[in-house]
Amino acid sequence: MKKLTIFLLFCLLVGILCDAAPRRRKTRRRAAPRRSVKHVVKPVKLSVHDANPFKTCEDTCAHVHGIDVSHYQNEVFWNAVRDDTNMSYVYLKCTEGSDNQDPLYLRNLEMIRDRQLKVGSYHYFRPKVCLRQQMHNFRAQCIPGEQDLIPMLDVETTAGLSTRQFCDSLHRMLALMEETYHQKPLVYTYRNFYNEHLQGQLDGYPLMIAMYSDEQPQLADGRDYIIWQYTCKGRLNGVKGDVDKSRLMGEHTLSELYYVR
Repeated sequence: MKKLTIFLLFCLLVGILCDAAPRRRKTRRRAAPRRSVKHVVKPVKLSVHDANPFKTCEDTCAHVHGIDVSHYQNEVFWNAVRDDTNMSYVYLKCTEGSDNQDPLYLRNLEMIRDRQLKVGSYHYFRPKVCLRQQMHNFRAQCIPGEQDLIPMLDVETTAGLSTRQFCDSLHRMLALMEETYHQKPLVYTYRNFYNEHLQGQLDGYPLMIAMYSDEQPQLADGRDYIIWQYTCKGRLNGVKGDVDKSRLMGEHTLSELYYVR
C-alpha cells in the first residue's frame, strides 16, 4: 500500500511538472514579399494604316489614287468602291501568258463601266512563252473600245533568263503591244526588279513602280515614273480582304494615261 501511494504521488508530480513547462507556440511562416515587376512597354509607332485600316493615304492627301484588281479579290462591290472611296482609276488583270484569262475580268469590266471610274487592263508577262500567243490572248480580251486607260504590262520575273535574254523578250512584247494598240503601254514592275534588270531599258515608256514602304521609291538610274503602288495590303469598302493601292506622283495627271482612240 505504501509503495502504491508513493507511485501515485510520483505520477502526480510528473504531471504538474509537464503542465508547468513552457509550450512552443506554432508560428506561421511569413511568405517572402513578392517583387513588383514593372513591365516596360515599348512605344509602337503606328502608321495611319495600322491605326485604322480603312483610313489610308487617299483619305489624308490630295493625290489621285487607284487600285488594281484580279480574281484574288473575289467579287468586288463596285457601287461601294465608287460611293465610299476616293479612288479614281482601276487596272484589271485581264490575262497571263498565252492562254490564261482572269475569270472575273469581264464581270469586273462590265460593272465598272457605269460607275465613273477610269479603267484599264493588264497582262502578266511570261518571258519564255510565245510572245505572239501572249499578245493574241490579251488582245482577245482587252478590246480597245472598252478601255479608258492605256494597257499595262505586268513585269515581275525573268523566268530564269539572263538579263540580256529577258530584256530582248520584253522589248519584243512591248513592240507587239504598241503595234496593236498604237500607243506605248504602261509598264508595271517592282523597284528592286527594275534596278536589277531594267535600268536604261524602258526610256519612253510610262512606269508604275511598286514598293511597299512609307518612303517613295527611287530608281537607280533616276527615271521618273507616273504611278507608285504603295501597298499590297490596302483595305477598301466594297473589297473583301487586301487590295493593291497606288497613286499618281508629282505633277503627273491621269490624262497622261488616257487611251487615245
